[in-house]
Amino acid sequence: MRVLLVEDDTMIGESLRKGLRGEGFAVDWVQDGHDAERALELTEYALVLLDLGLPKKDGLVVLRGWRQRGITVPVLVLTARDSVPDRVKGLDSGADDYLVKPFDLTELLARMRALLRRQAGRARDLIEIGALRLDPVARTVEYRGQAIPLSAREFALLNALLETPDAVLSREQLEDRLYGWGEEVESNAIEVHVHNVRRKLNARLILTVRGVGYRLGDAS
Repeated sequence: MRVLLVEDDTMIGESLRKGLRGEGFAVDWVQDGHDAERALELTEYALVLLDLGLPKKDGLVVLRGWRQRGITVPVLVLTARDSVPDRVKGLDSGADDYLVKPFDLTELLARMRALLRRQAGRARDLIEIGALRLDPVARTVEYRGQAIPLSAREFALLNALLETPDAVLSREQLEDRLYGWGEEVESNAIEVHVHNVRRKLNARLILTVRGVGYRLGDAS
């Protein structure tokens, strides 16, 4: 799952990018308001983590601009502005949630999952289709009652397919969800991940739609 991190503090940004990638997220990191606007014009994100005190263009101005243009991506504000009026202003400007610095990574992850659930219209994190059970919180997969070990990329691939079980996702769409800027992507990376998931779970679990991409198949 791909997220946009907008944070001008290098130490905080590096730490968050490392922590989020360790949890299986593809993370693109920018450090000013103008780059945040350009990033969202060029790339589709599941979620934006937005600092407010940004160079070149304030985070609230960026956020208002997105909402005025009808951009509905969930935005979680991360900021040191901790007064009640500041929090109200952030939420009224279009933020979906507000987290005051300093914060723990586990709380950030919980808030991200809550926003992603809300966006997907789910009441809980757990995804169950047929005999397949995926838990994004525990990062576990069970198939026919058996725990199946998956790599971070394999887990992210399966998660993407389970979130949209009726959709066909192209290789490019899957690459966008699994890899962030600066991460090297081999030309056959998605094919390798698909092969590994099929081998570990079910050869018919992921169907190839020739010339288009992949979709969820038989999860029974």
